[in-house]
Formats: sequence, C-alpha cells, structure tokens
Amino acid sequence: MSTIPSPESEAWVTTGDGAIARAVRHVVEPEGDEVLVNVLACGVCRTDLHIVDSELPRHRAEVVPGHQIVGRVTATGPGVQRTRTGELVGIAWLRETCGVCDYCTAGRENLCDQARFTGYDADGGFARHAIAREPFIYHLPSDADPVSTAPLLCAGIIGYRALRRAALPPGGHLGLYGFGSSAHITAALALASGASVSAMTRGEHNRHLAETMDLAFVGNEDASPLSPLDSAIIFAPAGDLVPGALRATAPGGTVVIAGIHLTDIPALNYGEHLFREKNLRSVTANTRNDGREFLRIAAALRIAPSITRYAFDDIPGALDDLRSGRASGSLVIDTTG
Repeated sequence: MSTIPSPESEAWVTTGDGAIARAVRHVVEPEGDEVLVNVLACGVCRTDLHIVDSELPRHRAEVVPGHQIVGRVTATGPGVQRTRTGELVGIAWLRETCGVCDYCTAGRENLCDQARFTGYDADGGFARHAIAREPFIYHLPSDADPVSTAPLLCAGIIGYRALRRAALPPGGHLGLYGFGSSAHITAALALASGASVSAMTRGEHNRHLAETMDLAFVGNEDASPLSPLDSAIIFAPAGDLVPGALRATAPGGTVVIAGIHLTDIPALNYGEHLFREKNLRSVTANTRNDGREFLRIAAALRIAPSITRYAFDDIPGALDDLRSGRASGSLVIDTTG
C-alpha cells in the first residue's frame, strides 16, 4: 500500500551563482505512472557540477540536481503497473522522452528533441525524496548496496555507451583522458574484455586511482601513451585534449567525447589529426536499453566503483571536492545517515 511520508522534505537547490542552498520542499503525491522514492544514495556527477556552475544552459530558475539515485518506493501513482512500494529502484539522467518521434521509434531515444532529464528539467536526488516515471526507472536487486550502485546509473551507463561508440577491437588498446567516476568504471569493463588500457589524467588523486588498476600506462593528461591507441574516450570536459587524443590514435581508430559539456576544441590539422580514416564521435545521454544492458554486465562482472562517501549535509563539500579534484573515483551522497 502506498504511503506518503511527511509533507515536507529537505533538498539542496541551485542558486544560479555556482552554489547550492538547503531548502524545504513539499512532497507531492505521485500521479499517473509516477513513483515516489525515499532516496538512500545519490551519486555526484560532473554534469551536476556543470548545472550548479551554469556551464549548461539553465532550464529552470532553481532545480534539485542529482541523477544517480537509488531509493525505495514509498508511493505509486494510479497508472503504475509493475512497481510496488518497498522495492529498490534506480533513477538515472534520462527522465522521459516523447516516445513517438523518429528517434524514439528507431531505438535512439537519447536523441529525442523532447527528452527531459533528472536533476535538470525536474528535481533530482540531492534530496530526501524524488519522483520518477515508472517506464524510466531501473528495478534493482533487493539486496543491492545503494551507495556502490548509485554511480552505475550514470557514470557506468555513459561509460558503457562511450565504450560501445569507441569501436574498440578485441584485445585493442584503449586510451582514457580523465580518470574520474566514469573512466575508472569504463576501465574495469575494458580490462574484463581483454583490452589494454592507458590513462592520461590530471590530478594526483585520479592518477593514484589509475595506478591501483592493471593499466598499461598512467600519465598526465598531455602525456603520450607507450603505443598507439586503437580507441580513445575523452571524459574530461577539456576541448584541448582532442588534438592530442587524435594524434595518439592509430589510423582507422576512433576518439569519443563522452561529456555533456566541452570547452572549445582548438583548430585541427587534417593531415595530422584526422587523415587516414580517424573518427571523432560524441555521446549524447543514453537509452534505457543501454542502462539495462550495462547493469546486467556490471552485475555479472561484479563491477565495484571506488567510492568517496559524503553525508547529506555535505553536498556542497562534495561538489567543491569534485570541482577542485580533491576526491577520486565516484562521489556518492549517503542519505541514510
């Protein structure tokens, strides 16, 4: 039976000046196919930082960020069919799509012009409660650890989509530029497939994390890997990494830009950077099928992100640590404390 919690709930909202402020939000009853979730954990993504710092266009005057949410369902709308109260579910970046456009009907819903996103177009998981539509949630094992599962819902899914778009050949050499939450999960996926992986990243903490894994090479973001790359993924939001990644990639190779935001790319020289059939690709959000596939693979491989845990009260500190590079791996808000 659905139960509505206290009518008021704590949340952190954007202020438009690079900060977030604590607020009290009214807990609304879910309508239609919506579910109301008691948030247990929420990952902190660089996209959240882009939203807080207004590096992405503002979609709302204020919004609750956070789109890597794990929680228990406390109430359901009258149109909910498969979800019961008490279930553990995940809520990710893709909040809803139109379902009828050419992109949606072709299985490319990530490109839907009417797509809306959690923590951007609607309130997300930097809160005690969150609402999502049932068709866009992920049902999780009842015994899944919320904190270690949260980063899989964006960092993991986006890394998986980026790896697929990178067209890494079997046993190939993958280069990762930036080694934060998504990159270290992607590295684990690639290593499990038999690939060799090199990491080029700034920040002492990220390099230390990379050095704990069985990588072929770890260096600064402008370093050259020991051998040509078959594929590369740029996770850092720095356009000036693109020429170097293309230069380090072998003929016929692919460089993928995985972030939602990127600083300007410097001028490219065709002969030096793109000739000999090199490919430059981007990633735009993900499909629900990406999420389902990745979560199955992550469970089979027992993917375990490296976690830096924060209390609900310290969400501003988590964002500051991500902004400054003081933390490594996946930053997660544990709301149970």
